[in-house]
Amino acid sequence: MGLTSSLRFRRRNNKTFLRIFMILVLSCIPGRTNLCSNHSVGTPIDLPPSNTLDIRSSLDSLNLEGYVSFDDVHNAAKDFGNIYQSRPLAILHPRSVSDISSMMRHIVHLGSTSNLTVAARGHGHSLQGQALAHQGVVINMKSLRSHDIKIYKGRQPYVDVSGGELWINILRETLKYGLSPKSWTDYLHLTVGGTLSNAGISGQAFKNGPQINNVYQLEVVTGKGEVVTCSEKRNSELFYSVLGGLGQFGIITRARISLRPAPHMVKWIRVLYSEFSAFSKDQEHLISKENAFDYLEGFVIFNRTDLLNNWRSSFSPNDSTQASQFKSDGKTLYCLEVAKYFNPEEANSMNQETEKLLSELHYIPSTLFTSEVSYIEFLDRVHIAEKKLRAKGLWEVPHPWLNLLISKSSIFDFATGVFNNIVTSNNNGPILIYPVNQSKWNKHTSMITPNEDILYLVAFLSSVMPNSSGKNSLEYLMKQNQRIINFCEEKNLNVKQYLPHYETQQEWKSHFGNKWETFSKRKYAYDPLAILSPGQRIFQKITQSSPIQPI
Repeated sequence: MGLTSSLRFRRRNNKTFLRIFMILVLSCIPGRTNLCSNHSVGTPIDLPPSNTLDIRSSLDSLNLEGYVSFDDVHNAAKDFGNIYQSRPLAILHPRSVSDISSMMRHIVHLGSTSNLTVAARGHGHSLQGQALAHQGVVINMKSLRSHDIKIYKGRQPYVDVSGGELWINILRETLKYGLSPKSWTDYLHLTVGGTLSNAGISGQAFKNGPQINNVYQLEVVTGKGEVVTCSEKRNSELFYSVLGGLGQFGIITRARISLRPAPHMVKWIRVLYSEFSAFSKDQEHLISKENAFDYLEGFVIFNRTDLLNNWRSSFSPNDSTQASQFKSDGKTLYCLEVAKYFNPEEANSMNQETEKLLSELHYIPSTLFTSEVSYIEFLDRVHIAEKKLRAKGLWEVPHPWLNLLISKSSIFDFATGVFNNIVTSNNNGPILIYPVNQSKWNKHTSMITPNEDILYLVAFLSSVMPNSSGKNSLEYLMKQNQRIINFCEEKNLNVKQYLPHYETQQEWKSHFGNKWETFSKRKYAYDPLAILSPGQRIFQKITQSSPIQPI
């Protein structure tokens, strides 16, 4: 054996001995989970320096295919929301699922002697610190991505991918086989594990359900470090718990996603309404039809007289003369955005179907604008805007977004109160509003929605530009979001947050309602020490420096 090999062998043996020794000593100390604390899990708890050094040394001693880093933690100290910051102790860059399992098992063995928690981070696109872990371990899921995208054709085609894979890469690869996933988010540069931990909603959800409704199988690393394969028929409780489970029960390391034949082209249409009642009635009419459009969204527009001129670069007016004479007169307008997928040889029949569908609607005739683009260009449309904003240095700014799911019975009162009195401008970003048909969704998942068949997703997607003040400032927009939430509570509207954010467990209990007991029992079953996803602020890990708080 050469000198280098001998040193490597001794170093590995030393690490193994240290790891075994620590496990034998520390595994005797019980860990506890606080399922009743009113204190948020994100509350910083400073470890004594000596304890921190001991824990850091124990993490460094792990025998991994990947590696643990301690020096570049600032990269995982914030997220897309750019509002909350919290530095982790370390970042795990896994090269295999066993790396993640080893890390989880190690932290479990440490028990209550450490406050180490774990956050799985994909693209870091969370909004309020959900992907952060104060003085914990952030798992860089993109390191797990191996570009090992396996596609299976047949009567029920599917793609098998890493939980750290980006949806845009899945789209590009499946299109080579003439296939595509059925449901999307508006932004495709997100990881599979990230969107499946929430729901994955976009303009196809009324027809195909959210992304969590189109999954055949998952591989999950639980909060106990166990690697479990689950599906509707195998370990089904874990399967449904993880889907829409906000990362509370396990880390999605692999997913098997349903596919269908992919179209080549998209007919993309926008029309305007001046009355919300006509706008919402037409939206609900379209999602009730079996063979209507393939995509449906909408957005609110405040006082934009130049709007149609802005659309001319990418959309063509149906009647140029009428379009040039249209004036909004400062009114609040509602845009219906729909799309029909087709292949070139189907263009004539597609146009006939589209004209028939449009004839059933009640939009302002002069505002009909259309465009034809490739399927991938349509689905990746937000990334085009991202590149423009990045070039101007306007992408990595605070994003005080608010996403709500509102029942059909409450949507008119919501629109009247919010769009007339609370929000009177969309200069800071788009305001999306569109219905989804919940009868197409699987109700066994952890996702929480209002209990009605038709729901509206309303998303206030604000961005705070540098040096903003007044009504464009971060403080004002965050207070505006709270005013919207307060209005819903005062009017007793049937509303739930999507991508939810709460500060106390009592608020989380209210969010889950009668499903809270099931949710908390599953947490204890799959993550008994409350190690996973501390940034959600649902459960707090109990440590020796963090005693149980009274209920």
